[in-house]
Amino acid sequence: MTAARKHKCPRCKTETAWENNPDRPFCSEKCRMIDLGHWADEAYRIPTEEQPMSEENLIPFQSGESEE
Repeated sequence: MTAARKHKCPRCKTETAWENNPDRPFCSEKCRMIDLGHWADEAYRIPTEEQPMSEENLIPFQSGESEE
């Protein structure tokens, strides 16, 4: 018989079982909802290099209708 796999919750670092955990990779619904709230509040960000605005960076608007 194999031992149950365990992992640490990415939010609170509590060690929890992986199998039969409806909230995995989190330990509980509370940690899952806290994490979701951080995404909704844009607390998590992917770092990017800001590009200065210039006319060269703009995409021309096209309405889809031909002007005749």
